[in-house]
Amino acid sequence: MHSKWLRVLLPAVVVLIWLVGAAFGGPTFGKLEEVSTNDQASFLPASAESTEAGELQAQFTDSDALPAVIVVESDTEIPPADLGAYDDLATSLAAVEGLEPAEAGAPAVIGPVPSEDSFAIQYIAFVSDDAELGEVVEALREVLTAEIPEGTAGYVTGPAGFATDLVSAFGGIDGLLLGVALAAVFVILLAVYRSVILPFLVLLTSVFALATSILLVYALASWGWIQLSGQSQGILSILVIGAATDYALLLVARFREALGEFESRWDAMRVAYRGSFEPILASGATVIIALLCLLFSDLNSNRSLGPIAAIGIVFSLGAALTLLPAFLLLFGRAAFWPLRPKAGTHHIQPEGVDATGLEGLKGIWKRAATLISRHARTVWVASFLVLAAGSLGLFQLQANGVPQSALILTESNAVDGQDALARHFDAGSGSPVSVITAEQDQDAVLDVVKNQSGITDAALTVESPEPGADVVVVDGNVLITGTLQSQADSEAAEDVVRDLRTALDDATPDALVGGVTAIAIDTNDTAQADLVKIIPIVLAVILVILMLLLRSIIAPVLLISSVVLSYATALGVSALVFNNVFGFEGADASVPLFGFVFLVALGVDYNIFLMTRVREESLRIGTRPGILRGLGVTGGVITSAGVVLAATFAALGVIPILFLAQIAFIVAFGVLLDTLIVRSLLVPALAYDLGRRIWWPSKLGRAAGPVHRGGSSGASAEGHQRRAEPAHRG
Repeated sequence: MHSKWLRVLLPAVVVLIWLVGAAFGGPTFGKLEEVSTNDQASFLPASAESTEAGELQAQFTDSDALPAVIVVESDTEIPPADLGAYDDLATSLAAVEGLEPAEAGAPAVIGPVPSEDSFAIQYIAFVSDDAELGEVVEALREVLTAEIPEGTAGYVTGPAGFATDLVSAFGGIDGLLLGVALAAVFVILLAVYRSVILPFLVLLTSVFALATSILLVYALASWGWIQLSGQSQGILSILVIGAATDYALLLVARFREALGEFESRWDAMRVAYRGSFEPILASGATVIIALLCLLFSDLNSNRSLGPIAAIGIVFSLGAALTLLPAFLLLFGRAAFWPLRPKAGTHHIQPEGVDATGLEGLKGIWKRAATLISRHARTVWVASFLVLAAGSLGLFQLQANGVPQSALILTESNAVDGQDALARHFDAGSGSPVSVITAEQDQDAVLDVVKNQSGITDAALTVESPEPGADVVVVDGNVLITGTLQSQADSEAAEDVVRDLRTALDDATPDALVGGVTAIAIDTNDTAQADLVKIIPIVLAVILVILMLLLRSIIAPVLLISSVVLSYATALGVSALVFNNVFGFEGADASVPLFGFVFLVALGVDYNIFLMTRVREESLRIGTRPGILRGLGVTGGVITSAGVVLAATFAALGVIPILFLAQIAFIVAFGVLLDTLIVRSLLVPALAYDLGRRIWWPSKLGRAAGPVHRGGSSGASAEGHQRRAEPAHRG
């Protein structure tokens, strides 16, 4: 009686604990934006030149106001007689609450400044750091809509305008993204299990994992220990939903299989848990450690994503290994209704009895296993060539950063305003180059900046706009600002700033160059350096984990090589699609690194699911039949897991941000490659071709036949192995 009550009470207590955590974590999800930032400058390391320049530049003003560039563009020339109306517009703009002068005694709105071609008017307003940025920018846009003359269009662009539109684009990251991801997962689970109850149990496991992980992420971000951004927030949601569902699918598959052997749900769970615990834990540990390798990044956005995503995977693991078993124990066979598995319908073959590995397999996975048994070498060579061909597109990947105007994929007032600004003014207006230098070098440095091709004007910062005002000197330094001819975030502007840095190094090496363009340059350079540094670290860590898990050297090297090839193919095909189908201007410099970490870590997951089962079967019936049987019995669940993960990452595409759209495509396509080609054909065919050598130097790699649980292999096993491993045809 006590045992019966315990079997009901224990799962119920586990579910209750997770429910309480989710109840607190769920409401916290909507508060993440309070501790989130999308400021690119804050992502740079303190050692970056633009970071040092920005810190010194801040000393030259008492204001932290963010500039908004306001442009009014006319269809016809604006006659001088009409400029008075634009003076009145400046007064209306200045009346918007939340603006402040950039310097003491200066107006809150500078302008109107007519363009040389007389088709546009420009203003610069400064949004107070204490004001709600989005509300102020929207108020400025409302003033423009109400007061600009007929036949003109008004825009609010510059740093304030872009920041507002970027936040607006991330607006769906709380509800829309999660809703689309959960809906996609639910439909897939419904199709896979043809059960009404089970999809809800799996989704609840994922949602509870996400909700509880949010509590810790929010706390760490509010304490300033990690830096949360809209990108990392979206990736966290997708990663937790996808990973928790994947781990759940593996446990559910083993549980359903065990229910076909045992009458008791507890006996079935004991067998299922024992068979799935190690691969689930190893898969989760692989992803966690790979993500934590991002801590070696010099880019703060990359370094912060590591622990944020790793926290999500920890909670995904915890939910899959505690909450889901509790759900399954409470519901038992009813979880699979209406297709409840019946005891006695599934029997494990005794060791060495299944000589081919094909007995009991059905459908497409039996056909795949049969194909590999007959033409292993042909299959893996053909798979390799297909992947290698796809990887050739890698040379067309333009991951050198993109203009800020290309980051937002939907209609943006700030992007349209930037285009209007470029048509009528120096496109770099509102986002100048900033140069900090010693007072004694100011004349020489000013000459270098003025003479730099691509900079139309340069001046020292003075105490007031009046003629003859003194130059502002702070701790022996002066500030020089230069106006770029090209858009501040364009490739042309970056070339100008790189050339300026080179010229200043020759004139005075202590001068520092900052500003929007310099920040973009340093961000891209740091991201590319991170790629070269972190990839070898991730590969080495995952290789060690696989060696410990599979007790082999050859198999882990094979798996790592296959996933790297899959990554190269995913990136190559993505580059072709980005350039020729979507027409993207390029890719963020962090895209290859994020794609690598997710694809390699998650791609190895499926190989872990496959090869741990292959090793288990190889111990019973020999390596080659074990490979075929492992492929057959895991084919359905791993394919389902891959489709689920691809669908969840594809959901990132609903957020109209270039970086997320590109990550969504790369990871979704790469996961499908891993699932359908690498894990289904390349890895098992190559392993079958190598035979028991893949387990070298473990005992399984040296044994002539199946290795029994006791660790010995006998004459009877050798006989079965001779039957099980016939000479295969390449």
